[in-house]
Amino acid sequence: MPQTKDELPDALYRAAQVRELDARLIAAGTPGFELMQRAARATWRALVRKWPAANELTVLAGHGNNAGDGYLVAGLALRAGWTVRVLAVGDPQRLQGDAALAHAESVAAGVVVQGWQAQSELCGVVLDALLGTGLSGEVREPYASTIKAINACGLPVAAVDIPSGLCADTGRELGVAVHADLTVTFIAMKIGLLTGDAADHIGELVFSDLQAADEIFSDIPVCAQRLSAASLPALAPRAPTSHKGRFGHVLLIGGDHGFGGAILLSTEMALRGGAGMVSLATRPEHVPAALTRVPEAMALGTSSANQLMGLLEKVSVLVVGPGLGQASWGRALLSAAANAPLPQVWDADALNLLASDFVQLPKDCVITPHPGEAARLLGISTAEVQADRPAAALALSKKYSAVVVLKGAGSLIAHPDGRLALCHQGHPAMATGGLGDVLAGLTGALLAQGMDAFDAACLAVWLHANAGMQQGKFGRGLAASDLIPAIRQLLEEQAPCLK
Repeated sequence: MPQTKDELPDALYRAAQVRELDARLIAAGTPGFELMQRAARATWRALVRKWPAANELTVLAGHGNNAGDGYLVAGLALRAGWTVRVLAVGDPQRLQGDAALAHAESVAAGVVVQGWQAQSELCGVVLDALLGTGLSGEVREPYASTIKAINACGLPVAAVDIPSGLCADTGRELGVAVHADLTVTFIAMKIGLLTGDAADHIGELVFSDLQAADEIFSDIPVCAQRLSAASLPALAPRAPTSHKGRFGHVLLIGGDHGFGGAILLSTEMALRGGAGMVSLATRPEHVPAALTRVPEAMALGTSSANQLMGLLEKVSVLVVGPGLGQASWGRALLSAAANAPLPQVWDADALNLLASDFVQLPKDCVITPHPGEAARLLGISTAEVQADRPAAALALSKKYSAVVVLKGAGSLIAHPDGRLALCHQGHPAMATGGLGDVLAGLTGALLAQGMDAFDAACLAVWLHANAGMQQGKFGRGLAASDLIPAIRQLLEEQAPCLK
């Protein structure tokens, strides 16, 4: 996962918007070449901080403004006493505008520029200045072979603005993309740096606004909001006279034969997430385990949907789906839930049954699909979901008039009104079963405490991901239940129960 510094702006933009911001900076009086010099200096500073003992640089330069940044970094490194070489992919004479000026300045300073060959040797720190944010189609030759050589070299790699081959709007690898150890990006944050395949490519992410004034952003709508500790919605503190009736009653429904653990994870998380009361409707065979694992929850052994009816009138939030299964038992319970006029969280098999048109999703719902479930809900392939995760999340939200949490690297939270939030935290150790059950239970607990659906989903996703980062530091073997105490602690740090 990227070692992303939390000095990043929260506003996220698409590549075309960032190009518009760049044009506005120039129109406001900052010459394009000056912006290129600022970008080069920011890259150079980050590179030296990252590898303070380095003294050799190989720049791979393409034909756009990224190449211009690379040529100027080469000049800075040469003046600092480094051994420097630029390998140009294609003829530098094709460079235009500010990039051509950067090339001329670099050559005048004594930088050696050679043509890239398949047998060219890469040395020291490798700087990727090949392709910029305008790339949308698959990477073509000779860039594809150059990127593969960078990835195979085993040397430290830094990328200018974005790793070449990564889509700035979707985070998708366009056939092949540079695996950078450091990415230095400029002016505004591109959404594609924080979702999709990006986590495998960006390394440490450093941002420089190139001294852009706030005024140039005034009428450009934000594409998405990055979730950070500073921007999160928060639960209100509890009054000293608080009692359990003020913080909702969550009913969790699921746990068919063989899947009892899923609903117990959700139940425990709903309790630890602060719900005032928690009830559980599951197979009668699972009640003894529930009483042992979560004695605070009221466990109802449920053989038929009729047994739910009285309880549905007493609760305030439903969490439906963990361990539900798709057999007749789960279908009956889901039908009963779908007819209840309550805020709900649907996960797992509730989503698979929804995709089959077995039921209609009620209002005020949060749905939490992983990419495979999202694909079934949209009637497309998982690859198509992953090719443009922001678009998929928004499409789901509009189709079902629900808040959608599209899970995965760079989780996205979409609202039917077009709002989009992104959480880029997480850890590879989270690739294990049961974590979605924990997230569903947490979201239900936050809804029960009075948060609206979008805010509850945003806070739940951030707490879940950051707890995963904390526990992931211990390495492989992370269990979903490990997150529950970590989430409780993070929630108290973020929104203290009593101030």
